[in-house]
This record gives sequence, C-alpha cells and structure tokens, in this order.
Amino acid sequence: MLSRRTDLAAEARRIWSEENLREIEGVEERSEDRSGFRVTDVQITGPEAARELGKPLGRYVTLELGRFLRREDESFEDGVRVLADMIRELAGSPGGTTLVVGLGNPAITPDAVGHLVVKNTLVTRHLRRQMPEAFAGFGDVAALEPGVLGTTGVESAQVVGAIVDAISPALVVAVDALASRSMDRVCRTVQISDTGIVPGSGVGNARGELSRQTLGVPVIALGVPTVVDAATLALDMARGAGVELEADALREHSGKMIVTPREIDSNVTNISRLMGYGLDLALHPGLEVRDVDMFLG
Repeated sequence: MLSRRTDLAAEARRIWSEENLREIEGVEERSEDRSGFRVTDVQITGPEAARELGKPLGRYVTLELGRFLRREDESFEDGVRVLADMIRELAGSPGGTTLVVGLGNPAITPDAVGHLVVKNTLVTRHLRRQMPEAFAGFGDVAALEPGVLGTTGVESAQVVGAIVDAISPALVVAVDALASRSMDRVCRTVQISDTGIVPGSGVGNARGELSRQTLGVPVIALGVPTVVDAATLALDMARGAGVELEADALREHSGKMIVTPREIDSNVTNISRLMGYGLDLALHPGLEVRDVDMFLG
C-alpha cells in the first residue's frame, strides 16, 4: 500500500521505488519526446505490481504539457495532435459509436473537467443518422454527463450502464479529474489508460467502476490531475525538509482534505479545451484543429 496517494501510474511506480529502495517487478516504462512534449508509457503486466501500486493491469500513457503551459508557438495545436495520436493508439478503431462520458460535478471547478471536455466534443451520432451523406466523413460520437449522486440521486455507473445498454457503443471514453502526488503536475499532465476508471476517485469520492468488466465494452479513461491529497503534499514537503512523518497518523488527521492552486479556474478551462480537441481529432479522422474551431465556434 502506497503511503502517498496518486492516480498517475508513473507517479505510483516512483513512490513505490522510493519507499522500497528498488524497482518493482511487473512494470515496464519508457519515455519519448513527441513534438517537444514528454510522453511516458507505463504498462503494468504483473498481478503483484498491480496490487502494490493499486492500479489494474493495463497501459497508462501520460503527456506532460510543458510547451503548452509556456505558451510556446503552436504548442496548443501540437499538443492536441500528440494527444489525439495517444488516444488512437489505445482506442484503436472502434468501428461503431464512441460514447464520451464527462464525469464529475460542473459546479466544483476541480471536478468540472468532464463537463468542460464534453463541451469541446463534436457530437455527431444524431447528425449521421439524420444526414448520413453530409456527415459520412465524421466519426460516430455521442456524449453523456451523468452528473453526481448528490444532485441526481443515481450513481454515475448506473446512468452510464443504462445508456450503454440503450445505444450499444463500441467504445466508452470516460473523462474525469484525477489526484496527483505533486502540485507540479496539477493541470500539467494528461493520463490515458485502457483500464477504465472509478468516478470521483480524483476528488476522494470514489463510486462504481466503469470498465470493460462492468460495461461489456472497451473503456478508455482520460484524466487530468486537478488536486493533491493534503496528507500526500505534507509528506512530500516534510521529506524535502528532512523530516519524517507517520503517514497513517497524518492521513487520519487531515481526513479527506485536498489542495488545488489559486488559478484552478483558468487552468481547468485551458486543459479541458486541449483534451476535448484531442478527442475530436482522434474520433473524427481527417479533421484539423482549425476545423474543430469552426464547428465549435
């Protein structure tokens, strides 16, 4: 069991190595540069590693957005294209409807990523049925925002399961907020995985799992860390100062407190737009960023 909480597989592997002073078996990791962005591919292949890291077996790819955050020329367009390529690599060719699910609570900024990504998603399922010739070159995409239990009275997983039964998608893409170990990664890293997702896990309110096992179709999870667990942040700050704290006692004292930066509003808006455009390019082959601008504008 890791003492510091993170939803990012690359961070979980590093935490385990730091705490055990060795590399964990059953995990493969490689990194590369794509258009000036660092991409890290982590594959959890062993059941013991999955148990130790608290992550299902599968592939986790993270995109670090340094160029985008520094506002370098064409960094948005390049970041969108790299993200689209990553999504295609994990999703393959669905061959049918893709259901994009925006998880979270739009009324709470750190939890509004799913809502904002859906706003930047080109939804075409109804158009392809009404005007098949005009939209023959587009992918078949539907979108859903199931809301949260506190406002709907229904678990997100139940809502998604009902829609999956109704429209029989070939692929589900679930978008949600995540938690990171480090403030340096908040709204600066996008993780894509082929393992599904547990709604609300990023903000400490985990619900029913969305995965191939629960829905009966492949599920790609797309997430961005928007918060850091307070106990995790305190442990890292103390360790940096040469002070050792008792993780369990600290976590009990801090409860479920989470930390997010002051500029979270603009950060979430900007990165959600990049994620939405990346999905659009991945799900609608042949489109460019300028095309998405035109359709969403």
